Amino acid sequence: MRELEIGQKESGQRLDKYLRKYLREAADGFIYKMLRKKNIKLNGRKAEGREILMPGDIVSLFFSEETLEKFRGKGTNPVYPVAELDILYEDEDIALLNKPAGMLSQKAKPGDASLVEYFLGYLQLQGKWKPGDAVTPSVCNRLDRNTSGLVIAGKSIRGLQKMSELLRGRSLEKYYLTIVEGVVKKPDTIRGFLKKDKEKNKVSLYETAAPGRSYIETGYEPLMDNGKYTLLRVLLLTGKTHQIRSHLGSIGHPVIGDVKYGGHPYPGLTGYLLHSEILVFPKLESPFENISEKKYAALPPQYFREIEKELFNGQRIRKGGKR
Repeated sequence: MRELEIGQKESGQRLDKYLRKYLREAADGFIYKMLRKKNIKLNGRKAEGREILMPGDIVSLFFSEETLEKFRGKGTNPVYPVAELDILYEDEDIALLNKPAGMLSQKAKPGDASLVEYFLGYLQLQGKWKPGDAVTPSVCNRLDRNTSGLVIAGKSIRGLQKMSELLRGRSLEKYYLTIVEGVVKKPDTIRGFLKKDKEKNKVSLYETAAPGRSYIETGYEPLMDNGKYTLLRVLLLTGKTHQIRSHLGSIGHPVIGDVKYGGHPYPGLTGYLLHSEILVFPKLESPFENISEKKYAALPPQYFREIEKELFNGQRIRKGGKR
């Protein structure tokens, strides 16, 4: 028999989901059968699997050690890849990462190594997590491969759930930095509806709602222009695939280098210039008081800064004041 005490990281999830992660080689049918036969109990009592786990709860598994190790998958734990990560903030529940352009946020196919795998590799190397733990950390928001900048990762169930809640509820302020073709003279907000073509990996924009279309809203503010290009700060009010790129392209100001949405190649630039620069958190209560009403900014990549300097003569004073 083995007793498992639920900690803060594991709390907030359903018992059956916790068991699927802990006994990762066991079929769902086996887990529910063991619950019915009282071979798995919660706090000494029969459980159904729908119970929400709280810190201090005790999950009792009335199996032999041989059976436990069989369903735990002992000896099959992977070693995750390690890469240098730019971590702006980290606590026991979340981390804020500055993703480089060219790195996937999540796997597109089984053989990929993405930010998720590199983050797991970092945690594994630091001894903060290991395969088989009841919670597998992951990212809560995604950036396109060639978009750099801030990504939120959840390390605990409560971290994953809270950050996902903030992203869905739009209470997080998310600002991007980009350079677009043409001169933008004043701030504005673009609204419309987006539909993704998965085969072409491209989106189309519409003025009216219809099945399969998602509402999108993008605000922007010009910071500086040189008569040919404009440095923009973009407020992402909704978060959909290619939203910023398609919206700016639709008003005749495509992101520099973004040939997919009407832009032109820029000398020496592979891809396009779009950077998730700033996150502003709303007022939050414990256990997230450390990030309550805090602002975090990620430095754009070196090549972004070099192009900005080239186009705007290294000026750091922009419309609306200092950066």
